[in-house]
Amino acid sequence: MILSKPSFLLRSTRPDADRLTGRALGALVVGAVLLLALVLGFLAREAAPVLTLHGLSRFVASDGWFPLEQRLGLLPMVWATLAAALGALLLAAPLGLGVAVFVCFYAGAATARALRLMLALLAGIPSVVFGLWGLTVLVPLIARWQPPGASLLAAMLILALMVVPTVALTGASALTAVPQPLLRGTAALGLSQTGAILGVVLPAARPGIVGGMVLAAARALGETMAVLMVAGNVVQTPGSVFDPVRVLTANIALEMAYATGEHRAALFASGLLLGMLVLALAAAAARTTRGSTHALK
Repeated sequence: MILSKPSFLLRSTRPDADRLTGRALGALVVGAVLLLALVLGFLAREAAPVLTLHGLSRFVASDGWFPLEQRLGLLPMVWATLAAALGALLLAAPLGLGVAVFVCFYAGAATARALRLMLALLAGIPSVVFGLWGLTVLVPLIARWQPPGASLLAAMLILALMVVPTVALTGASALTAVPQPLLRGTAALGLSQTGAILGVVLPAARPGIVGGMVLAAARALGETMAVLMVAGNVVQTPGSVFDPVRVLTANIALEMAYATGEHRAALFASGLLLGMLVLALAAAAARTTRGSTHALK
């Protein structure tokens, strides 16, 4: 007779322990929501002087940032922030997803482990290091093509390099989570590997892939130091990718140390606007992936 130790999944558990675990996890979720609400509430309270005076729509729509003249329009920096994040995501998404597909379906075991390790190391590099590399290498290269070099394009490229590991690692996790019976079914139907990946695996993994894109976009929207070092820090609406720009996060970092009164409140309003942009992005992603989840069996 061969005796084997039963799996922990088959062991009976006490209902009391299950309820206690559920309550503890629920408390953690509530705590996270409350923490987010406290942060947004604090930002709204500090931004109240300018929001009550001008209103959020008028405050954002104004086209000039001149604190000494009490002209506190964020519109040029909003456009620059959105353009930098969107450009970075458009560059990083196909590259990161391609790396994820290669790691999961084409690379050998040793190569896949090495690539995952490299991506993890790349994700852990401090942003100031990316900014230093961009300032000393990337900006001069762009300046040879189109002066001054420090520009929206430099910000896009640096942000794309920073978020590629996020897209690749989350994409690889989503692809790995696709149920094995689904993969065996594609083989039984006689689909080629490429056909199975494009027609079955990627659609099945779409919720996880979209979640990774949201994380990458949120990091691009919130990045400060690297963009501050390579974007040029000129408050203007970009007319081309070669124009120097200033994003909202860089503006907060540059001016918060000496800002007072309405100027200080306007910087807090910038932070509140960034938080609302991330929440809107997460809500849009949730709507996109609704109904497309698959059961892991």
